Amino acid sequence: MWQSMLTTALLVLGISPALAADVPPLVTADWLAQRLGDDNLVVLDVRSGIDDGGDRGSFEAGHIPGSLYSSYTDDGWRETRDGVSGLLPPISSLERLIGGLGIDNDDTVVIVPAGTGPTDFGSAARVYWTFKVLSHDEVAILDGGFTGWQAQGHEVASGTSERPEFADFQGQLREDLLTTADEVTSAREQGSQLVDARPADYFRGENQSPAATAPGTIPGSRNLPHQTLLGESQQAWYLDQDVIQSRIREAGLQGDRPTVSFCNTGHWAATDWFVLSEIAGFDNVSLYDGSMAEWTQDEERPLAVAKRGLGKVLEFFGLGS
Repeated sequence: MWQSMLTTALLVLGISPALAADVPPLVTADWLAQRLGDDNLVVLDVRSGIDDGGDRGSFEAGHIPGSLYSSYTDDGWRETRDGVSGLLPPISSLERLIGGLGIDNDDTVVIVPAGTGPTDFGSAARVYWTFKVLSHDEVAILDGGFTGWQAQGHEVASGTSERPEFADFQGQLREDLLTTADEVTSAREQGSQLVDARPADYFRGENQSPAATAPGTIPGSRNLPHQTLLGESQQAWYLDQDVIQSRIREAGLQGDRPTVSFCNTGHWAATDWFVLSEIAGFDNVSLYDGSMAEWTQDEERPLAVAKRGLGKVLEFFGLGS
């Protein structure tokens, strides 16, 4: 309610609400609808077929008026290096990608997922985190994505979006938001919280991603499954604000301790990072983009798996032995 009251007051004063204050990390369809057409507001649709959300063709069939499209999976938001997928590209590559979308450092960016599932939300969370890593703070995610926008009866456009002019976007790396494998090792020794965002069967070692060379998790990790943080309403997926705090408590996580989020390739981990850092207000949260895809490449790095029938976690070394 306070957001709508503030918006009304600003409009009476002739002030653009999108430019009047910092953007909240998670915005509603109504919030966005009131700001469409504002100067320096960019609506960036990143749907990519994850959770059957579609791709450029589905964007052209229907999208938020005035929005731009960039495929999360195909346009260079992540890259593969040394056999590890999902890594953050070089800053220069991201500057070209973002500048090519007509986005500059003065723009406010609202990222729109398809809104068709928990994994799809991770696409928006990962792009959001990327902007934050580049020190661009005026960024938000549309809760419910395009599916939620449509379900709530807001205007829908079709066709291709107008090609923007290339903009000069400059990024500055925030190293505190990005964790390397060596830093994960140090974090374990220093007692930082390691948060595995994968479903419980991956955490226990009962399931394994093709991106990882072995099952299991990083020893000492807590499990906060990304999909438990969202819920479905009218076929659209939203962050479930009613359960977030209870999920965090169940995982035994504390907001004042350094925290590292990981998964298989740094995708699901982006949802946990977003929830812990931007919604729950944890003080110091970073994302390990290499995640289990990188961690399991080195046979000297330890893994933990649940012993069948006992529910206990065993740590072991020497994956290739």
